[in-house]
Amino acid sequence: MNNPLVSNILKNNFLTAILLLSVGLLILKLKSIIIAIFISFIIMSAFLPYVEFLRKKGVPKIISVLIPYVVVIIFLTTLIFPLIPFFSSQIQSLFVTLPEYINQAAVIFGIDLKPEQLQSFVEAEIGEIGKNAFEVTSRVFGGIFSTLMIFVISFYLLLDHDRLKKSTVNLFRSDRQERIALTISRIEDKIGGWFRGQIVLSLFIGSITWIGLSLLGIEFALPLALIAGILEILPTIGPIIAAVPAVIVALNMSFNSALIVILFYTALQAAENNLLVPRVMQKAVGLHPVAIIISVIVGGELLGILGALLAIPFVSLILIIYNSLSKRAVDHPSRV
Repeated sequence: MNNPLVSNILKNNFLTAILLLSVGLLILKLKSIIIAIFISFIIMSAFLPYVEFLRKKGVPKIISVLIPYVVVIIFLTTLIFPLIPFFSSQIQSLFVTLPEYINQAAVIFGIDLKPEQLQSFVEAEIGEIGKNAFEVTSRVFGGIFSTLMIFVISFYLLLDHDRLKKSTVNLFRSDRQERIALTISRIEDKIGGWFRGQIVLSLFIGSITWIGLSLLGIEFALPLALIAGILEILPTIGPIIAAVPAVIVALNMSFNSALIVILFYTALQAAENNLLVPRVMQKAVGLHPVAIIISVIVGGELLGILGALLAIPFVSLILIIYNSLSKRAVDHPSRV
């Protein structure tokens, strides 16, 4: 930025450290608001290509922006919301029965587990997960009003996208504006592509898992499929975690059933990685598996389940900005 005060602060290491510390503290204080804005930005980035396509076809801007939201609202109100009570009861039944299944699986392998301790452990872990998720989620999605606000923010980000992008670019010096505009476009493309790809992958994996487990005669096929679909958003480690309760449930039927379930999840994961992911994601994430795992762990530690889910797009955003600055430093080392 062409601001003498900012330039002088950045040249002073001590003042720079104070500035970064102040920004960090401010982010912690405004954590919930920043998360809500980030989620709004993700939604906006996901809808942006469809809006631009409609506008190129001559559809008025306001109509182009409204159409994706209307489609999502119709999908949620007709297919998802009516089934939530049934899904909830199925998942609750699975978690109530899971300690007994774990104990029976332990007996098969000659492991001595006390049912009372196991029940307490599972309830404590589920309670801790729920607590962490609720603490953050209740602040971000604190009721219908807050959820609507996120969609309203994303709506106006879409409606005023060109003007907001131009205003952001104009904050920088003229010789940097082209690179800033390109960086913003890359961020929107990558995060939007990630979100759209994850929706497709989650729906596909959830559906195939439900069909496969049902055909294999595995109990709790629906909640296990829901878990697989939701955890699909966590690359690399999500499918592994999702397979664990399915194997435990199958092990209580027979050892052969457990082996078949392991083979099913392995084959599904292999097919996804080799056939579906390259077509759907198209390098939308572009992170090394180790970086993905570390990002998810750090995000989960800081913000619980929501942090784990948002870790991948956040790290992708940081890497795009870093790569842009690095390229700038190589091209014009004296101006950085």
